[in-house]
Amino acid sequence: MRVSGTLSKQRRYRGLFSRGTWFFSSYPEMELESVTVNVTIQDFVADVVSEMFFCNKQQISREIMFIFPVDSDTVVHTFHATMGDTHVEAVLWDKKEAQQLYKATPGMENLRYLKEQWDLWGPVFACFLGTVPPNREVAISLCYVQELPLNPDGAAKFCWPKKLFPQQKFIRRHLSEEEISEDLHFRIRLQSARGVSHISVNSSCTPLQYTAPDQTSAEVSLKSSPCLSDKLELLVYYGGPHNLSAVVESRDPKAAPGSLLGDPVVMVTLKPSIPEVMPSPGHLGEFIFVMDCSLYQDAQNTLLFLLKSLPLGCYFNIYSFGATFEGFYPQSVEYTQETMDNAVGHISSICPDLGGCDLLGLLRSIYSTPLLRGLPRQLFIFIQRKVSSEEQAIMAEVHRYRDYHRCFCFPTDKCESFYISQAIALETKGKCVCIHSKMTMISEAVKCLQQALQPLASEISLHWDLPPGLEVTVIRRAPETIFQGHHSIIYAQIHGQAQDPEADVATVTLQYRVGSQPFHYTLRFSMSPSADYSRFPVHRIAMMHLLWKLAWQGTSKSEMEDVWHSAVKLSLSLGVPSAFTSVVAVRMEQRDAGHRDSLLADSSMLLSPSCDLVPCQLLWLCGSKHVWFKSTKFWMVQKFQLCLEMLSPKASHTEVLSQLSAHCKEQESSPEEQMMEEPTAFNTSWDWTISPLSTKLCNFSSIRVVVALQKANGSWALTSALISALGLRKADIEGQSLSKDVKPVLATVLALVWLHQYKWRVSWSELLEAKARRWLWDRAGKILLGKFILWAFPRKRTTNFRVPLSPAPV
Repeated sequence: MRVSGTLSKQRRYRGLFSRGTWFFSSYPEMELESVTVNVTIQDFVADVVSEMFFCNKQQISREIMFIFPVDSDTVVHTFHATMGDTHVEAVLWDKKEAQQLYKATPGMENLRYLKEQWDLWGPVFACFLGTVPPNREVAISLCYVQELPLNPDGAAKFCWPKKLFPQQKFIRRHLSEEEISEDLHFRIRLQSARGVSHISVNSSCTPLQYTAPDQTSAEVSLKSSPCLSDKLELLVYYGGPHNLSAVVESRDPKAAPGSLLGDPVVMVTLKPSIPEVMPSPGHLGEFIFVMDCSLYQDAQNTLLFLLKSLPLGCYFNIYSFGATFEGFYPQSVEYTQETMDNAVGHISSICPDLGGCDLLGLLRSIYSTPLLRGLPRQLFIFIQRKVSSEEQAIMAEVHRYRDYHRCFCFPTDKCESFYISQAIALETKGKCVCIHSKMTMISEAVKCLQQALQPLASEISLHWDLPPGLEVTVIRRAPETIFQGHHSIIYAQIHGQAQDPEADVATVTLQYRVGSQPFHYTLRFSMSPSADYSRFPVHRIAMMHLLWKLAWQGTSKSEMEDVWHSAVKLSLSLGVPSAFTSVVAVRMEQRDAGHRDSLLADSSMLLSPSCDLVPCQLLWLCGSKHVWFKSTKFWMVQKFQLCLEMLSPKASHTEVLSQLSAHCKEQESSPEEQMMEEPTAFNTSWDWTISPLSTKLCNFSSIRVVVALQKANGSWALTSALISALGLRKADIEGQSLSKDVKPVLATVLALVWLHQYKWRVSWSELLEAKARRWLWDRAGKILLGKFILWAFPRKRTTNFRVPLSPAPV
C-alpha cells in the first residue's frame, strides 16, 4: 500500500492558503497523540479501520486540512472528524448535483489553490476541517479497502506510514514497550483458506497467534512504530499452492438478490508458475519505444542498442513525440533485417522538438491499435519535458489499459515529469529508472529489455464449474498475459439458486501457455464464506472495477442516462467513489451526527439548519513532491552525477549550437554509416558529458560501430568497417582464402570475442552476445565451431586480444 495521511497547518492570504511548508503529524503544531488501527487481510485484500487523535499544541488557533493520498487500488469509503461539539462527515453525491453544491460551498477556492499550487503530486482525498482552538483535540476516523501488492517473494505486502504512528519523543525513549504502546493500538487479523504460514514485519510485535486449528486465521499486534524505516511493512506468507486461490464473500441479506451486494462475490488470485524456457518465435511480444524528441541525440545510441538487441520474431515500433508525435511505422511490424534497417535509418532523422508534450495523444493512439494476436505489449518511455496539466488524463488512460501492457519509464534527473513516470510504471507493474547520464540510459534500457524478454504466461483463461442452478458473471476478467513475478486478481458475481442446498463445492480451472507449453491448474473451493464478515471489502473492490467498466464502455446518449442512474445507485450502496459521483462534506452539531460505515448520501443531512457544507474533494495535485514515493535513491543518484559532472568540463554554448546545426543537416550516407558516426556530446536541453571514468572503461566509439554492423539474426558480415572497428589488420584477414559461408562465421566470432572483453565493464552487450552465440550454434554447430576456431586462430598467430574457445553462456 502506498498511502499516508497528513494534517497540515495553513495560513490565509487574500482568502487563499499561502504557499508554505506542510506540517505533518510529527511536527509539534498538530501532534498525533494516539491511534487505533484494525486491519483485516484476506489473501490480497486489506480492510482498514483507523481512528487518529491529533491535538493543537500551540497557544493560537490553527486552520487545518486533512490530506490522504489514494491510488487506483484503494477505496476510501468512510471519513468523519470530530472537534468538540462539531462533526464533519464526508458523503457521496451524484456528480451532476454535487457541482451545484460546490457552488454553494464557501471556501472551495482553498481546494482549487491546493490543486494548482501545492507541492504534492498525485491523487488525494482532501477535506478542510476548519479552525482548531489551542489544546483542542481532533478525532479523525478513516476506513478504506485496498488490493495489496505482491512482494517479489510471493508475500502480500501491507504498509502503514510512520507519520501516522504516535510521536515518540526523546524523553520517552527510556520507557518500556508496554508504556509506549498505550497510545498505539494496532491489531492485524489474517485470513486465508490456504493457511497463514508466517509473517515478516519491520517493527516490534506480539507473536503470531493462530485463531483456527487449521491455521487459516491468525492475529498479531504491534508494540511500537518502525524505528529505521519511514513506514511499517508487513509481509504475509500463505501456505498451500500459490498458483490459484479463491475467497468467497457472503451477500448482504438486506440487499435484493441479483444485485452485486445481494449476491456472493468470489475473488480469485492468479499467480501462474512460469518456468525458465526459451520463448518460441511468435511468442516474444510487441515492443514499443517512445522517445522524447528533446533527447534526440542521446536517443540515437539508446535506440540503436535496443533495436539490435531485439530477437527475431518479435514485433516493434518506435514513436517520437514533442508538440506532435510520429511513429516509424503505422503499426508494429515484425522484426526482420529489412524492418530493422529501416528503423536504424529513421533514428538518425529524429529532430529536436522543444515545444509541447503530447504524451496523452500518443498513448491514446498506441492504445487504440489492437494487440497483435494477443501478444504482450511493452512500452519503453524516455521522457524529459513536463507533461503540463494532463497528468490525470494520462493516468486514466494508463489505468484503463493496465491489464494489456507494461511500461518501463526512463525520466531524466532534470525531468519535470519524474513522478508521473513513476506512477505509470507502478500502474502497469513495470519499472521506473531515473537516468542521470548517457551511459546510464543505454545500460538501464538494455537491463529492462532483458526483463521484458523473460518468459510470461499468455492465452490465460478461467473455466468455472458451479453446482447446478448457480451461474457466474465475471466483473474483472483475467488479463491475456501475466508477466513473471506478477499476479492478477479476478472478481466474479455468483447468482442464482442452487438446486441442492447441500452442494457448496465449486471448481475453477486456470489455463495458460508459456511459449508453446500448455499449463492448467484446478482449484476446488467452498461456496460457503470462510468468515462472517459484514464490512464487504471484496464487494467494495469488485464494485470499484464494475464502476470503472461502466465509465469506460461506449454507450449512446439515450443509454447513457440509464447507465449513469444505475452507476450512481451502485456507488452509493457501499460508498465507493466513482466517475459518476463526487464527495461532499457536511459540518453539523455532534448531536445531529449519525454513525455510518460508508460515504452514503443523506439529503436530510444537507437540509438540517444546523448543518453547512465544507470543502471536500478527491483531487489530483500537480506539485513536485510525490505522495506515493520517497525518492532517497533518486536524490543519491543526482548527487553522484553532480560529482561526475564536476570532473568533466562542459562545452561552450557556441560549440553546442554548432554541433546542433551540424547534426540537423541531411546526410546521404547509409543508415548503418549514419549510426556509426560519433554522436555529438551535448545538446541544449540535456547538457551531459560522458564521465572520464566511463571513457577509460571502454572505447564507446568502437562499440557503437560494432553494434551498428550487427545483423538482425545476430551475425556480422566480414567488412572493412568491422575489421577496422575491431582493431585488426586488414592484411591478416584478407590473406586468408575463406569461403563465402565461412566469412560471416569468422566475422561473428571476431566481434563476439571483441565484445566479450568489455562484459565486465558494461552490461549493454549481453543480449547482443546471446544473439550471436545462438546464431553461431544454429549455423555451425558445436563440433564444427570448435574446429573452425582452432583453424582460424592457430597458436602461432598473434592478435591484439585472446580468443576464448568456450565463450560464457547466456
